[in-house]
Amino acid sequence: MIEINIPGRGELRLNHLVCDVNGTLALDGRLIDGVGRSLSILKDRLTIHLITADTHGRQELIDRQLNLTAHRLKAGNQAEQKAEFVRSLGAAQVIAIGQGANDAAMLAEAALGICVFSREGVSTAALQAADIVVPDILSALELLEKPLRLIATLRQ
Repeated sequence: MIEINIPGRGELRLNHLVCDVNGTLALDGRLIDGVGRSLSILKDRLTIHLITADTHGRQELIDRQLNLTAHRLKAGNQAEQKAEFVRSLGAAQVIAIGQGANDAAMLAEAALGICVFSREGVSTAALQAADIVVPDILSALELLEKPLRLIATLRQ
């Protein structure tokens, strides 16, 4: 669990990390260097969930690399499926990370939504829905490794 009190916002008690895969943790179906190490550090503090449409058909390999099993989305209405997944975990306990248009609803739903810039681009919907925007996935995961950094960005 990550517990942090943010002035003007209140206390966050975060138990779950929900990550979009393609465009966020992976590029062209291949895990971004350093992501596995960063996620392994966070496994002691957060339950990590991967969520994907498996666009590139390589999710099985990514699951093995991370020793996790991704939640696979069904065709159609993927944005709502992602938001519903966050709600099913208890949105007040969830950090969500993504960058695509179909991530915007889950970023807005989560207690803490983080949008990452990606070589695939960033949708303006995800950008607007997020609480924080960071330059890349490793920066996002590092914020969670060192959560006191969140205070400077989020305090009101």
